[in-house]
Order: sequence, then structure tokens, then C-alpha cells
Amino acid sequence: MTCSLPRTLLLVAVCLAITVTASAKDANAPKPVKKTTVAIKDAKGNTIGSATIKTAGKGVEVKLNVKDLPPGEHALHFHQNAKCDAPDFKSAGPHFNPDNKQHGTLNPAGHHNGDMANFTVKPNGTSKATVKNPDVVLGTGSEANSLFANGGTALMIHAKPDDMKTDPAGNAGDRIACGVITK
Repeated sequence: MTCSLPRTLLLVAVCLAITVTASAKDANAPKPVKKTTVAIKDAKGNTIGSATIKTAGKGVEVKLNVKDLPPGEHALHFHQNAKCDAPDFKSAGPHFNPDNKQHGTLNPAGHHNGDMANFTVKPNGTSKATVKNPDVVLGTGSEANSLFANGGTALMIHAKPDDMKTDPAGNAGDRIACGVITK
């Protein structure tokens, strides 16, 4: 069996074209975000600190560095909309909940993806806290549980601690500070 040179060159050219096309598609694929920093603002629109959100294991880690907050324990949640219209921050919508569960990490039926542990503010109004959330990702925005899905989300600080069980928001009280999370 003989193979002609033109046929071999054609076969090599086709293989090369397929490889180049596949590489171009990979190069155009969105890259997952590994870290983002969010400005946190109070109800008067003043920046009171920041939150650095980074990929950690299967979820994210939130490093808060805030000031001018009331001392004590506060709830921290991811909310559905990438909006923080002062003074009440209701524009952020409900908790981020793509899995359609009930509220509270102690809820036997499961909890919102946006539910997280409480954090403590010192008597001088400052806090440097780290809170983990294994139920959300930064990702590309195409994942249902990505904080960038549907245009983004918001990070909310509430006036009171979350009781971890009461639907829909854990009796966490007013929304007192907020940060928009977008790519």
C-alpha cells in the first residue's frame, strides 16, 4: 500500500488545524477568579473597610478588615444581588440561595449558600476576622454557586448575630454595611 505525498500533507494540515482550533478555544475560555477585594460601606455611604475573598478548598475564605461598627457579634451573609443602595441595603435582595434551601447552618433541611458564621467586633468598633464558606465559589460566573453568577452578589453585615436557624434571615436584624461583589 502506497501513500502519496499530497495525501500525507493534507492529513498533517487537517490535524494541525484541529489542534490550533482546540488551543484557541481553551485560550478564550473564561479563567476562574481566585481572589477579589470588596469595599464595605455603611448606611451613610462611608467606606468602613474591606473584605478580601479568595478561593479556599471547595469554597471561599472571607478576610474582613472593618472599623466604625457597633461592638459585639454580627451576622455575615452573601446576598443575591450586586447592589448596596443605602441606607437599608434592601436592593441586595435575599440571601444568595441558588440551591433553594431554607435558612440556617443548623437547619436539618439544609441552608442557604450565602449563610456563614458570625464574627465579632471589638469594643473599639474594629474587626479583623476570617470566615469560611464551603458552599460558594468565585469561579468564572457560569457556576450556579459562583458569587459572580447573574452579575454578582453582595456581602452583608447585619446589626445582630445570626441564630443559624430562623428562616429567612436568622433574626440578624438590620443590614448595616454592604459590599458589591462583581468581576
